[in-house]
Amino acid sequence: MNQIETFIHHWPETESKTRQAFSELYEHLKTLDDTDLEFNERPGVSYSLRPKHKSQKKRSLFAMVDVIDDTPDERWLSVCFYGEMVTDPDDAGDLIPEGLLGEDGYCFDLYEYDGDGIDYLKQRLSEAHENSKE
Repeated sequence: MNQIETFIHHWPETESKTRQAFSELYEHLKTLDDTDLEFNERPGVSYSLRPKHKSQKKRSLFAMVDVIDDTPDERWLSVCFYGEMVTDPDDAGDLIPEGLLGEDGYCFDLYEYDGDGIDYLKQRLSEAHENSKE
């Protein structure tokens, strides 16, 4: 079991089902061609899944799927993208100036499982993956 799967395995599911949401986003990222996944653990702060297309040279990732570790019992997700790598037709994200590694980004927060929201985020992940190719 890799580091990400170990994290998921040891994360107790709660009523909000954010573990399920994170798992589905992780499984989607694994289907994207030529994508490396880095996992950065900062217990008590966040757990950050960072996908990168193998052809990327200018940036170290095309998205950041963060599990925000507010309390041991309840975690929520913040999924962020570089501003020019994704569209937001439903206007569901927040534009965060210099919010992604010092560059403008869109962040989508998810406090509980939402199937439509997960599908929307998967579309944004695929879009960012495509736009990250160099």
